[in-house]
Amino acid sequence: MAIKRPKVAIGFIVAGVLMVVFGTIMCFVVPLVIDDQIVKNTVIDPKNDLTYTMWKDIPVPFFMSVYFFNVLNPAEILKGEKPMVEQRGPYVYRKQCQKENITFHPNGTVSYREYRQYHFEPSMSAGNESDVVTIPNMLVLGASVMMENLPYVLRLMMSATFKTFKEGAFLTKPVGELMWGYDSGLVDFLNQYLPGMIPTSGKFGLFSEFNNSNTGLFTVFTGKDDIRKVHRVDSWNGLTELPYWRTAQSNMINGTAGQMWPPFMTKESTLPFYSPDACRSMELVYQRPGEMYGIPLYRYVAPKTLFANGTDYAPNEGFCPCRQSGLLNVSTCRHNSPVFISHPHFFNADPVLLDYVQGLNPSEEKHGLFIDIHPQTGVPLNVSIRLQLNLYMKKVSGITETGKISDVVMPMIWFEENGYIDGPIVNTFRTNLVVLPTVLEYLQYILIGLGLATIIVATVVYHKVKR
Repeated sequence: MAIKRPKVAIGFIVAGVLMVVFGTIMCFVVPLVIDDQIVKNTVIDPKNDLTYTMWKDIPVPFFMSVYFFNVLNPAEILKGEKPMVEQRGPYVYRKQCQKENITFHPNGTVSYREYRQYHFEPSMSAGNESDVVTIPNMLVLGASVMMENLPYVLRLMMSATFKTFKEGAFLTKPVGELMWGYDSGLVDFLNQYLPGMIPTSGKFGLFSEFNNSNTGLFTVFTGKDDIRKVHRVDSWNGLTELPYWRTAQSNMINGTAGQMWPPFMTKESTLPFYSPDACRSMELVYQRPGEMYGIPLYRYVAPKTLFANGTDYAPNEGFCPCRQSGLLNVSTCRHNSPVFISHPHFFNADPVLLDYVQGLNPSEEKHGLFIDIHPQTGVPLNVSIRLQLNLYMKKVSGITETGKISDVVMPMIWFEENGYIDGPIVNTFRTNLVVLPTVLEYLQYILIGLGLATIIVATVVYHKVKR
């Protein structure tokens, strides 16, 4: 019996050494295995059920909340007084996106068109689409600025045309018509005699081109040859650079299509993406770490330089002609209409813009945009993109509809597109990317600890038996 005890102790020592060795090997192998699985499952491939479905159909709830700036003093504005607005909304629409015409190419890219539909959600809205609001008339005020440098007689003729169709500087209509379009004799007239002047041939509405439309032909890398390129845009509508801006840098199509990013992000990583609606590439920067449903995340936000003018931030010179910082002039890709994009309520913009319009109250919590990313996979967990549509308006001689309007960049609407990962997909995501790696991490340390304890106890027993 005494002879067997040393052998048993030696057996436990060997077992302890094996546990320590196996646990140590796991410390190096498990992260490599997890990273390898992430790479395999992040590649755009129909064989990857979870990530391919997320990429193709976006199975999480996505909403667009629209806020109107209802004009309170249109008559006074025409006399040169400061505009007064009140925010109305939100009017919430469920957004459905689906990629179609998906075609894989031999060079490691895939092409597709993403179609989008919007459905009004009364229960989530602060009013109905029948609510009536007053906003600047883009047809009149936009066309007036566009014709400012044309011969005086043409401006007089345009003013007469406005009067014929009873179009004034401001428009009072139901939300639904302003969003998705209303019949306009002026639109029909302009399309007949001045084709190409306005971007619509049917009903005229702020979002008439969005519903039941697609965002263009995207070709992106699948990541099959290089996972660092996954989701990166190779071309858009056949273009590898844009034709809108003044410099090669501004015309670059950078980053992804704005839905998913390459895996293995760090705090030094940025979030570049191309937005067809903004007609340019944009880049978000790291702000802070966080957590959602127990899943670690990095929050990325817009830098203050995103919409800065060329004077305050030289690389943005290509997006000029510029006005104050905080405004992006998108007239070159909007049929030369004097339209500007900004953050809502002119958040992060030149404070002078707030002096020109009464009723704005910017705050980062309500008006800053952000994307929360799971850094290990590049999958967004929570997204809130907030942008504002503004119209530059002014008095134009010969067009009496503009009255004595002061030069002002007038906010019309702002909208938030937000979505977050939810439902069964959260459980799958958390199990595969949080729970399982955590269990394996604890297991390797348990094996090492248990192995060391076994070695120590067995060694003590062995020496006692020997004595």
